[in-house]
Amino acid sequence: MGTRTVALFLFFLLATVGFAFMSGCRNGSHNAEVESARPLLTGRKILMVIAPKQFRDEELFTPREYFMIRGAKVTVASSATGEIRGMLGRTFSPDAKLADVRAGDYDAVVFVGGSGAQAYFDDAVAHKLARDAADGGKVLGAICIAPAILAKAGVLKDRSATTFASVRKILVAGGARLMDSSCVRDGKIITADGPPAAKEFAAEITKAITD
Repeated sequence: MGTRTVALFLFFLLATVGFAFMSGCRNGSHNAEVESARPLLTGRKILMVIAPKQFRDEELFTPREYFMIRGAKVTVASSATGEIRGMLGRTFSPDAKLADVRAGDYDAVVFVGGSGAQAYFDDAVAHKLARDAADGGKVLGAICIAPAILAKAGVLKDRSATTFASVRKILVAGGARLMDSSCVRDGKIITADGPPAAKEFAAEITKAITD
């Protein structure tokens, strides 16, 4: 076997081994992703509440997908009907009217943020939903400015929580212990401070449901 032939043989051998190694790495990564997304929430029901306008897109779609690929049935409610446009332009048509949903029918109630969530700051229906979830031992979540809804509903008193900077005073006024963190869990109440924390927020809610 000539020198050129040997060199070509070694080249193809190394290329084959390298391809197999890379495939293994990719498959390992894929398997890890599949494992992390195993159906932890099969049979669980989650209610997500979005504003009648200007909800924050990532705070709906990222957790919703996270819950659904893990087997949860997700219902989205709003005080508005029909197609609602998010702050970044994505749209969603709610599955239910806010006045028609009951916390007792779900394992978790999650309030989505975005500038439009201010519509629920003084909304009696939203406040009752939050209180019923807390009193019923359900997991209760809120992200971005939505923790202000929980504070105004009276469920954050003496609880650790976080929120978007613009509404921190509302949480303090509601008796919350304000934490400088992107996502905070206190018992079955989970709060997060904005879009970058959406996936972490979803993961903490999932843990709280399955604990």
